[in-house]
Amino acid sequence: MIVDNALYHQGKRVPLGEGDDQSLGAVRVPCAPGDFQWIGVHDPSREELAVIADTFDLHPLAVEDAGDSHQRPKLERYGRTLFLVIKTLWYVDEEDAVETGEINMFVGRDFVVTVRHGQGIDLAASRRDLEDRAQVLEHGPMAVLYAVCDRVVDEYERVGAALEIDVDEVEESVFSPARTDDSTRIYVLKREIAEVRRAVMPLREPMRKFATAADDEITAETATYFRDVADHLQRVSEVVDNLDGLLSSAFDAHLARISVQQNEDMRKISAGAALIVVPTLIAGIYGMNFDHMPELHWAYGYPFALLLMVGVSLGLFAWFKKSGWL
Repeated sequence: MIVDNALYHQGKRVPLGEGDDQSLGAVRVPCAPGDFQWIGVHDPSREELAVIADTFDLHPLAVEDAGDSHQRPKLERYGRTLFLVIKTLWYVDEEDAVETGEINMFVGRDFVVTVRHGQGIDLAASRRDLEDRAQVLEHGPMAVLYAVCDRVVDEYERVGAALEIDVDEVEESVFSPARTDDSTRIYVLKREIAEVRRAVMPLREPMRKFATAADDEITAETATYFRDVADHLQRVSEVVDNLDGLLSSAFDAHLARISVQQNEDMRKISAGAALIVVPTLIAGIYGMNFDHMPELHWAYGYPFALLLMVGVSLGLFAWFKKSGWL
C-alpha cells in the first residue's frame, strides 16, 4: 500500500496541490528546479507497483527486483535513475534471531520512491526526522537516500551490539566451571551473524561510491554525509568479523572442554573400577577352596582377608585422590 506521498520545496514539505487525499495515491506532480517528490510504499501488490512504475517511468528490470523481497543489497543505474536495494535488520533477543526486511529505492532527479518489504524499519520516522533538518533536505533526493541509509546502518549497529552481548554470554558459559551445552547456541549465533554479513558486506561498495562522489548525482557536499554512513558501516563490518571469530574460538574451546571432561570422567571411572577390582581379586583367590592353600585353615584368615581388602582399597583411594583422579 502507498503510505505517504509528499512534495518538498527548499527543504520544506509543501501540499501537493489538491487536498490531503492526494497523498494516498500514486500521483506525480510537476516539480520546480530543486524540488522533489517522495512516495513511500509498503508491501505493494504487483498492480500497485505497476501503477507506480508507469507514473515515474521506472525500468522494468528494477521494478521486477523491487517486487521480490529476497534481493541481495546492490546499487544499479537505469538511465538517470538510481536503484538501491538495502536489507533491514532487527534482533529478537529471546530467540537469538536476526530478522530481515528490505527497502528498494528509486532515486531520480526530482523524485524518490521507497518500496519497503517486511516489518523492519519504519520510514515514517525517518521522514519526520529528515523534515526537521531543512539543511539536509535541501540536497534533494540524495538527502532521502542518505537519511534511509543512515537509519538502516544505525539499526545494523544496534543488532551488532545485541549480538556482542549474546556472544559475551556464550564465552562466559563456555569458560564457566559448570558443565554446559553451548554448541547449539553457538551454531544459532553463527547463523545469525552470517545473516548480518549478507546484509552488511554487499552494501559497503555502494556506500563507498556515495562517500567518494563516484556517482554523477552525488555532490562533494552530499558525499560528506555518506562518508559518515560508510564509516558506521565499516565499523559494523569489523564487529561482525570479530564476533564470528570469537564464536569460532568459543566453539573450539567448548569442544576442548568436552574432551577434557571426558578424560576426567574416564579417569574417575577407571579409579572406581580399580577400587572394586582389587577386593574382588582377593575374594576370588580365597574362594577357590583348594585344600593346600596358605592360611586356609587359619583362625584369623577371614578377618585378615577383609582387612586386606579394606586396606588395599583405602590405599588406592588415597593415591587416586592425591593424583586428582577422584
